[in-house]
Amino acid sequence: MKVYLSEYIYPPAEALLRKKAEVVDNWDQIEELDAIILRTVDVTKEIIERARNLKVIGKHGVGCNTIDLEAAKKKGIVVVNTPTANMNSVAELIVGLMLSAGRNISQCDAISKKEGFSKIAPPEMCGVELSGKTIGLVGMGNIARRVGEILKKGFDVTLVGYDPYCSQEQADALGIKKYDNLDDMLENSDFVNVSVPLLPSTRDLISAENFKHFKKDAVLINAARGGIVNEKDLKEALEKKMIRAAACDAFVNEPPTGNDPLMQVKNFCATPHIGADTEEALQRMGMEVVTDVLNVLEGKEPQHRVV
Repeated sequence: MKVYLSEYIYPPAEALLRKKAEVVDNWDQIEELDAIILRTVDVTKEIIERARNLKVIGKHGVGCNTIDLEAAKKKGIVVVNTPTANMNSVAELIVGLMLSAGRNISQCDAISKKEGFSKIAPPEMCGVELSGKTIGLVGMGNIARRVGEILKKGFDVTLVGYDPYCSQEQADALGIKKYDNLDDMLENSDFVNVSVPLLPSTRDLISAENFKHFKKDAVLINAARGGIVNEKDLKEALEKKMIRAAACDAFVNEPPTGNDPLMQVKNFCATPHIGADTEEALQRMGMEVVTDVLNVLEGKEPQHRVV
């Protein structure tokens, strides 16, 4: 068996893979590949068509937006992912970004390390508490539910949500007030978290018209995928003080740099897509994706099939 793997995964998981298969890090013998394991690599229709022996594609993570799923499905290639392995790590980062953006932590840190402040508790750095607020969940999948659980237990928040794929019964069971209209939910949210996959239907899901419905003191978090929140419109909303602050862990162009327009906005916090970048999540993702890929190659049913 020959498996393509060019990106870092948990070393014991890679060791397990190498015990069972030959591992390559290039496309030189693409027609001989039995499997592809990826984190961020694009697996295009062209790659899938050239890999005539391909049986399974394993996504180290949740989002499969870099895989041509339709092409894989047409060729009968199994696609697997690790849908819950990074759930807790991403949820914890989201809560951290809420606290950072709400309390201006990144701004205070940057200024303190440069020119400093003239007094303690500077009024321009006055923030807002997370406790008791209404949290708007755009998407009510695994990560959003974990975010809600943490915030409900730790900060006594009220949860509201928007997700066309989540039924009223499911929302009720989760203790989330479900809105059928996104803008209606935004009008009632103090903090808004985006946790949806990047699809044609979710691209620019949060854009200029939506920002008109945010509370003026609201905080927006996107640790999902770049492109779901329109970055140009977000920059304008922040500069015009249509919202208090925002923080993103995902961008259209990654990783972000100081030259990106959003990085010039003071009330914006950026991290370089580190949501799943914890030792614990990497261990879970690595072992799960390798196990499922090997299961498929050995004729067994995978635990987390996408197509």
